[in-house]
Amino acid sequence: MKKQNIPVEFVYQLFVLIIAIIVVHGFYVSIVRPNATEVLAQQAIEAESNPDYVRERSTWVLIKDLEQESCFILMFWALAIMGYKARETIRERALLDADLVSISEGMRILPEDTREFSRQVQALPEDHQRMLLPRALLNALRRFNSTRNIQDVSSSTNTVFESEADRLESELSMIRYISWAIPSIGFIGTVRGIGEALAQADKAVQGDIAGVTQSLGVAFNSTFIALLISIFLMFLVYQLQLLQERLVFDSQKYLDDKLIRHMKGD
Repeated sequence: MKKQNIPVEFVYQLFVLIIAIIVVHGFYVSIVRPNATEVLAQQAIEAESNPDYVRERSTWVLIKDLEQESCFILMFWALAIMGYKARETIRERALLDADLVSISEGMRILPEDTREFSRQVQALPEDHQRMLLPRALLNALRRFNSTRNIQDVSSSTNTVFESEADRLESELSMIRYISWAIPSIGFIGTVRGIGEALAQADKAVQGDIAGVTQSLGVAFNSTFIALLISIFLMFLVYQLQLLQERLVFDSQKYLDDKLIRHMKGD
């Protein structure tokens, strides 16, 4: 029976999502909502006793609703995914400081020499061989051995790096989707709050605006929190993308400097 590879990253993402839901919901149930209820009750008492009382904005009230809770869950999920990808990128960057192929300055590589250098790369641990730089090195060496043409080697390695850049870009789509979904959830809270406020319009006409005010608070608070989280996440997404792009660029430069320029074709 053929052994199937376990999608480690998918399992990690699913596990982190479950943990984020449990932790954030537990925090809301045990701390956020009880404190928000206490603050609202205290403010209601103050408002009844003092007509000039101005309600202060409380953080607990600001984040108490279901939409804000959902936004925080998605935020921590996205942060965990980005942390995983950033860790993998940093691990790959560490190989740029390693001497994966021992080539001294002034040395020329002939097609007949490529097998020896390929063995040096293949001696790396298996998880390292799956990284970008070792794959690109092996591809260049095998291509040079088969075609004996440096231009063909350069074109082949460029294709490898372009494919890697496309793959890294596509893998960020999930994080970008989460960053888009968070403000959308905030707008759902806005619609819900405005709908509840409109449903209590008759009470407002009679002079009781407490319910309308609270519902409008839900509307504005959910959008405010969602937009703040989205801005924060998008900043980190672009930083991660920059880190990955630098990895591809520096790996390509490493290959040119450490290997291709030493090749001597027919």
